[in-house]
Amino acid sequence: MAATTTGKVEVDLGGRLVTVPEGGLYDRYRMDTDLDEVARDPRVSGVEFFRALPKTRADSLIGPTLTPNFYYRMSSARLTMLARTRAIRARLPRELAPLEVAPGLGLVSVMFFRYDVCDIDFYTEAAVGVAVRPARHGKLGFVDLVAALKNDHLDTYVLSLPVNTDIAQVRGHDGYGFPKWVTELDVEIDASHTAARVANDAGETDLALSAATPAQTRHPSGQRVSALTSYTQINGAWHSTLSQTNALSSGSASFPRDVDLRLGQGRMSDDLRSLKPTRPVRFDVLAEGQLALHLPVPYSVAPQGGSR
Repeated sequence: MAATTTGKVEVDLGGRLVTVPEGGLYDRYRMDTDLDEVARDPRVSGVEFFRALPKTRADSLIGPTLTPNFYYRMSSARLTMLARTRAIRARLPRELAPLEVAPGLGLVSVMFFRYDVCDIDFYTEAAVGVAVRPARHGKLGFVDLVAALKNDHLDTYVLSLPVNTDIAQVRGHDGYGFPKWVTELDVEIDASHTAARVANDAGETDLALSAATPAQTRHPSGQRVSALTSYTQINGAWHSTLSQTNALSSGSASFPRDVDLRLGQGRMSDDLRSLKPTRPVRFDVLAEGQLALHLPVPYSVAPQGGSR
């Protein structure tokens, strides 16, 4: 601990100082959060999901830490669109390949997240990502798609991942290898409406979304748990990061027509434009959920070869 300002305290993450809320969960517990205390937070529906996922101590590029990182109350929105695989391949590392839903067609997504109660305190996040085939799989893309949908486990490569706090940026960029930067980022999700806005360096709109929230269905904790594997490169070596989402209230709309997605000027809009998305095929909103984010682990990724 280096210095304290009004309402903030500085902490060291792998040699980098970041500010966190004084008296917040990270300041008090350093990832070893007291689940009994979290359970008393009126915003949190319960902590049973986390009691079944014991944390382990690990060395990382951001120093000694505990994993997984727990998100006790969160919400998210994801707009999934079709895009030509040629455009997707142009943005992917050579070792990865798009997950095709039909010959020449892949999936790209714009995602927004709000983490109300978390081991590293409140923050918001947005992402532009593409669905990829599991690393080291062959060329049976349709088989991979069917398996992913059946098992509720998708694989992704993220192009943009802005956040609105320093600790989320340093942990995500230095510790996980994600393309994170800090910017003004607002996400509001409830049972009736979903709205998000990402600002660029000038404070103007980079990317924004507004839509009615799809009708929500409540789920008992542990009944609807999905997984996502993200591939990143850290110091030139490939890693995979697993996240597990416990859906408590969720809803979806197929081929949505009333989602207002506005592209402005900035890194997120540039990344999305480069993918040349066409038709929206699905709008998923998680009005309430929980998340466990594991530390990345080294992963052997086979070169795909061929031209782009």
